[in-house]
Amino acid sequence: MDRCVVLVDAGYLLGAAASLLAGDPSRSRIAVDHATLVRQLRERAEVETAQPLLRIYWFDGAPDRVPQPEHRRLRVMPRVTVRLGALTRSDGRWAQKGVDAAMHAELTELARNKACSDIVLVTGDGDLLPGMTAAKEHGVAVHLWAVQAAGGDYNQSEDLVAEADERRLLDRAWITRAIRARDTAGSCAPQPAPGPEIAAILSAPLPDTATRPARDSEPEQPPAPAGTNGTAPASAPHPRAVPTPKDLAALRAADRAVPAREQPATATLRWSSDKGLVERPGAADSPDDTALPTLAQLTTAEQRWADREEDITTVGGDPFEVGQVFARRWLGRLGDRSLLPRLAALYPRIPHRVDGELLRYAARFGLLAHKDDQIDEHDRYAIRAGFWREIDLPANGEPAAQQPLDHARPPT
Repeated sequence: MDRCVVLVDAGYLLGAAASLLAGDPSRSRIAVDHATLVRQLRERAEVETAQPLLRIYWFDGAPDRVPQPEHRRLRVMPRVTVRLGALTRSDGRWAQKGVDAAMHAELTELARNKACSDIVLVTGDGDLLPGMTAAKEHGVAVHLWAVQAAGGDYNQSEDLVAEADERRLLDRAWITRAIRARDTAGSCAPQPAPGPEIAAILSAPLPDTATRPARDSEPEQPPAPAGTNGTAPASAPHPRAVPTPKDLAALRAADRAVPAREQPATATLRWSSDKGLVERPGAADSPDDTALPTLAQLTTAEQRWADREEDITTVGGDPFEVGQVFARRWLGRLGDRSLLPRLAALYPRIPHRVDGELLRYAARFGLLAHKDDQIDEHDRYAIRAGFWREIDLPANGEPAAQQPLDHARPPT
């Protein structure tokens, strides 16, 4: 059949591009415009083979084969199919498993079924030599594309180069239309600047340095509060850069150890983005998490199916976007609007059950399946900031898309 197919080894293409542009094969050193890259691959393949494109197959590795945000963006593009192998960590380095075998199987299957007349291979791995040979025996023309190597070195198997019917070079000018080196400071790329919602949380003072109301009987540097048996209670965990709900709970417990005469009976510690840990009149504890339903409790079987379809086809997987999508569904299905002020009173903390569900939802997009399976701190802030941006509650507890996020904060 007179059509062309492009098989892309993403590890080779992006790793070689990173070496060329940043001097380091780590893909974290480059920023990729995937839409532009796919368009360039299609246009060049159609020109050089003189055949219309059937499909671009994008082969890559992912931890536990969970699609990463870039894979989710790619697989909803027209004429693009993503095939994922495993990404495993060994001796401190990531390695792809199963990608070459998947490319070999696709290459031979396309040729055997006469699905195309020309196949473009963007790879450098000599393990594909048997597949290339088999495709040629089935009457398919094989075009091998190479990324310009840094320093003039070879970055492809010589046997693979020798066996190809046609060979082309993707030079620096072609690469830089869709890929650029990230700005570096020292030896690694800096984290992108946080958005205003994340910055508001990050700029809050730490619990141990926050301004707290002074008590008349309290010295400037009070000793640790004594327990009931005269010994000091177990110290609260050392706070992180921004305290987690668990940190705040431990500090609340320590504060309750102060005798009642030294503490207002109705005081409770709350986290304020403006003032850090402060005492506010009100109930002894924060609003009950169980009063706020989870998204799963609000979702019917039909809605669950539609949500999954939307996740696959339209949600790109950006952390901020994931938080917004989750919050939009939760807010749209919440019947009892009187619960919204309870949620607003917790800002910036998301109720424990809802927060856990939110992070599990984010895991579907590969946001949590990296860095030794630890949740990336910046991603967590972005996910929760996206949640609050979509909730966007003014003082009356009703959502209003045009109100700034500050309306979600209870008065301090």
